[in-house]
Amino acid sequence: MSQTDAPAEIGVLLYPNVQLAAVYGLTDLFYLANRFATARQSSGGPALRVSHWRRMETSAAVERVFDTAPGTMRSPTVLILPPSFDEPMTPKEAAPLARWLCERHAEGTTLSSVCVGAFLLAETGLLAHRTATTHWVYADLLAQRFPDVRVDTDKLIIDDGDVITAGGLMAWTDLGLKLVDRLLGSTIMLDTARHLLVDPPGREQRSYSSFSPRLNHGDEQILKVQHWLHASGAREVTLAVMARRAGLEERTFLRRFHKATGLRPTEYCQHLRVGKAREMLEFSNRTVEQIAAAAGYEDPGAFRKVFQKITGLSPGDYRNRFGLVGRV
Repeated sequence: MSQTDAPAEIGVLLYPNVQLAAVYGLTDLFYLANRFATARQSSGGPALRVSHWRRMETSAAVERVFDTAPGTMRSPTVLILPPSFDEPMTPKEAAPLARWLCERHAEGTTLSSVCVGAFLLAETGLLAHRTATTHWVYADLLAQRFPDVRVDTDKLIIDDGDVITAGGLMAWTDLGLKLVDRLLGSTIMLDTARHLLVDPPGREQRSYSSFSPRLNHGDEQILKVQHWLHASGAREVTLAVMARRAGLEERTFLRRFHKATGLRPTEYCQHLRVGKAREMLEFSNRTVEQIAAAAGYEDPGAFRKVFQKITGLSPGDYRNRFGLVGRV
């Protein structure tokens, strides 16, 4: 950005029941980034303009209600749909804001969401046939409501250029730093991250999410096998044994198990075993080899590969980040 350019504007949308901690946290993060950027340029003018937007009850128009650098009335460079502690907006609730967001996008604004903000973003239709993320708790619901969206909650941020989605409630920090990196450069982003003691973007949401199996699918024979797998720790199980417990032929069992749970039986068992291993890494001093054996893996190397695939971290890195034993 040249010194003669107007500052890039980041707008934050204040929709009903938005998480205020994210709104003000983002505002502070961008304020700090702007301070670092202006200190490095000679013009003295702001490098970032931060605004809050709200749909007015009287006119139904969406207007700026806060602005750090009042000036031109153009559309923001980026609009952020923050997280919320409430359930996702219904299509009817989202419709007026979705239309407004489509208009801004048509004018060149990049749209971004955090957590359940993805549902409002999806109502615009702009996520169709794209990959998007949200809080892992809402992954199934997002996929059900918007079947043309490819939901991937392993990733904390998915940047599609004109549309960016971020995962869990606190992923606003990752999104904020990513936008600083995009608009002001990596030096300012790293200065901001260090000052806030926040990890730079690059984390994966799967490191934080726990396995939440589908149990309310209505297939009693598959549910019976699921209950058995949970009780046994999914140790020393084979397809033949699972199919026999369900009273089904193996091919029929595979088809119905995947339809009910969204996973193949081997994937389901891996998630159960890794879940047990994560608990032991967090709360015990056992070695990785001991934990692998306790989770049902004879080969520690195979365990490490599966663990890395599911969590995005090696067992040692996971313990360093989340382990509680030995901490004061």
